[in-house]
Amino acid sequence: MHIIKHFITITSHKIKVMNMCFKCGLIWQGITHDLSKYSPKEFWEGAKYYVGSYSPNSECKKLTGKSEAWLHHKGRNPHHPEYWVDNNEPIMMPYKYVVESICDRIAAGKTYKKEEFNQTQPLKYWYANLGFTPIHKQTSEFFEHVLTDLSIHGEKYILNKKYMKTTYNKICGVQKNKKR
Repeated sequence: MHIIKHFITITSHKIKVMNMCFKCGLIWQGITHDLSKYSPKEFWEGAKYYVGSYSPNSECKKLTGKSEAWLHHKGRNPHHPEYWVDNNEPIMMPYKYVVESICDRIAAGKTYKKEEFNQTQPLKYWYANLGFTPIHKQTSEFFEHVLTDLSIHGEKYILNKKYMKTTYNKICGVQKNKKR
């Protein structure tokens, strides 16, 4: 059981996501990101299966075939694409959650890969895991576009409200509300 190491890892990850969300103008998303990881259901399983170099949920699934913590987590955190599947049909993720999800992916890479992390890893991870979860076509296009821009231009280019809003609106077809 690695209680302290797990606590440090999830807190470090949360702070990274929070700082990235703030850059994108998502203050509430940053503050509330992954609070369920501190719940007993998620925390104790995470501490038990802690490995340090990747998610304890993955380790638990590998060893037991399932992760109760992951089932708990994905049902309470709308920044995960799995949250947006109903009757096996993907639903387009709202802006604030898909941007939080991108911040989450970048922060996860930094948290687990540490000095080995580079800006191409989130895109590689995206491609390696495509097909495991149904994801709405436009949401998928947004992820791929932003992660590709990250791999080419870096974090400073993508982690800002103007870039994210413009890209989301262009790909997801969101129009500004007209005043009546």
